[in-house]
Amino acid sequence: MCRNIKTLFNFDPPATPDEVQAASLQFVRKLSGFNAPSKSNEEAFRRAVEEVTAVAQRLLDSLVTQAPSKNREIEAQRARAKSVRRFGAKE
Repeated sequence: MCRNIKTLFNFDPPATPDEVQAASLQFVRKLSGFNAPSKSNEEAFRRAVEEVTAVAQRLLDSLVTQAPSKNREIEAQRARAKSVRRFGAKE
């Protein structure tokens, strides 16, 4: 899985449309191997991002859980701490 795609489900506040679109863009980039498509592939790339965004949003809207929502700040702090443990402190 692309490391830049973050979990978007079950957060308070919920994922924004921009976050869903950004994850979709990363997914299409990973699948296609293009960071930026050529002119001849630009329309197909754009359409794929739009379609993946719509499907991803429908998925997030339809998922249910009994677990309490995760706090974005707490999860970000945990991720930073994990990174420090894994890679060491940045200078």
